[in-house]
Amino acid sequence: MAKLSLFERRRRRVRTAIKSRGGARPRLSVHRTGRHIYAQIIDDAAGKTVAAASTLGVKASGANIDAAAKVGKDIASAAKKAGVTTVVFDRGGFLFHGRVKALADAAREGGLEF
Repeated sequence: MAKLSLFERRRRRVRTAIKSRGGARPRLSVHRTGRHIYAQIIDDAAGKTVAAASTLGVKASGANIDAAAKVGKDIASAAKKAGVTTVVFDRGGFLFHGRVKALADAAREGGLEF
């Protein structure tokens, strides 16, 4: 087996922990790139995306902390519309600081519990 990158090792470790402790709650998955940040709430039991938000639709938003906070608020409001209040946070292989932390804090302020 080929050696995994640090990112991939973190991603697998986080996903394994979520599967063991997450229960039946939907998963708030975060992905970030240099230009955008994406969030989606996934119901793994049904294999469906319940809600999604990103910086793609906003012009000249960039991928800064303010944009991540806006995505967090957007995903929280989309989750409320879909009837989701509690989720488990899946940061993927990303460290929990900066844009990922800003998104999580804004989602909590928006009413999501995790």
